[in-house]
Amino acid sequence: MEMAIIDGSSDGSSTVAREWVMPHLSAEEHAARGKAERAEIPRAAHANWEARPNRPDPIALLEEQSKTRVPELVPIRHGRMLVSPFTFYRGAAYVMASDLAATTRSGLRVQLCGDAHLSNFGVFGSPERRMMFDINDFDETLPGPWDWDVKRLAASMELAGRDNGFSKSARSDIVLSTVREYREAMRKFATLGNLDVWYASLDIEHVFEQFGSRVGHKRLKVTEHNIAKARTKDSIHAYEDLTHKVGGRRRIISDPPLIVPMEEFVKGADREQLEQQVREILRGYRATLQPDRRHLLEGYDFTDMAHKVVGVGSVGARAWILLFLGRDDQDPLLLQAKEAQPSVLEPFLGKSEYRNSGQRVVEGQRLMQAASDIFLGWQRVKGVDGIERDFYVRQLRDWKFSVDIAALDKVVLTTYGSLCGWTLARAHARSGDRIAIASYLGKADTFDEAIAAFAIAYADQTERDHQALLTAVKNGRIQAETAL
Repeated sequence: MEMAIIDGSSDGSSTVAREWVMPHLSAEEHAARGKAERAEIPRAAHANWEARPNRPDPIALLEEQSKTRVPELVPIRHGRMLVSPFTFYRGAAYVMASDLAATTRSGLRVQLCGDAHLSNFGVFGSPERRMMFDINDFDETLPGPWDWDVKRLAASMELAGRDNGFSKSARSDIVLSTVREYREAMRKFATLGNLDVWYASLDIEHVFEQFGSRVGHKRLKVTEHNIAKARTKDSIHAYEDLTHKVGGRRRIISDPPLIVPMEEFVKGADREQLEQQVREILRGYRATLQPDRRHLLEGYDFTDMAHKVVGVGSVGARAWILLFLGRDDQDPLLLQAKEAQPSVLEPFLGKSEYRNSGQRVVEGQRLMQAASDIFLGWQRVKGVDGIERDFYVRQLRDWKFSVDIAALDKVVLTTYGSLCGWTLARAHARSGDRIAIASYLGKADTFDEAIAAFAIAYADQTERDHQALLTAVKNGRIQAETAL
């Protein structure tokens, strides 16, 4: 069920955004919605993938995205996507959104991650200082059909398995385990009360308890060691890695083009003007925080900033490291301000209800994650070029740990896929009609098998698209920097 919301824009005109509303039905009526959806879109139909004759050129879609990015950084993005079909896939969320838009669309909507590949899950510290496993990237979040996230996750598992040299049967086991965990978790969430679903989470203790037996004692010890190392990756660790003393003051270390401190792109009076502008921007950002967290942030003084290259798909989007100091130079806080452009899903699912794309990211993250960064907020910034851009802000490092996918054997990747499947189901259950989705999925493995078939077909398509990028670079159509 949907309703239209009329929202006045800043120029006095009106814009119409689409927002879904959870219908207040009985459990039986929710289940009937899922059965009706199954009658309209059979579960086996999700197996279908074939590029349509008028499919947009994937390289043209990447070129379209590049127009709004920092021009000198775009070749780095393309270089990272060149490494393998899997790294291409990580940067090709827009390509896949375009493809999914041409398929049958579910009427059951959730808050989508929008880029739910396996590398966008990981470990981080909650405000209560627990180590959590959850989705950790929401740049493309938007309400939409729940199966889009499942398909993107499943295809990423297939591609990662290929990247790691696993057999066809091993890859099938990995994908099926991922989707089965999603289906079974959703069915479990359908039996729980709303608060129980809202409070559900995977802290590391529960991960070891629920999934540890699947990987064996030796692998579990390695994981525990890596998690212990992640606890050291906080602001102090980042501070020691990324800063040094210059003239008695802490400054961010230059490592161009990946990290470029403020003094390298502005000097003298221009720097003072930029610092004043940043402080004004920070005041606006603080207003998006809860009052207690705003009070905490006000105890820190802005000291330095630098431009930073991040990720694969995000390369070329503007991202800044912001350095603050508290009671002394041993009390640092490092925040990351990352540009938020309209979601790649918006051309196909409609514009976000939020006029600020940074707010879109933050609100989507808060809805999908079990626990979010205490400094998560947003702001609109006018750059030195006079163009206004949206940003969201979070801590640079807060016990963050991402799995090295290339180092995983079949057993561990299968277990990791199950973790991702459970986590995605929990995120969807918080925002969507979990009873209807569970009813649609059913007890049998029909949906699992269909998504596994889709994952193979779409991984084949990604390999062709990756080859097209290689050809475009070879022919000079696309510039790529492969050394960074």
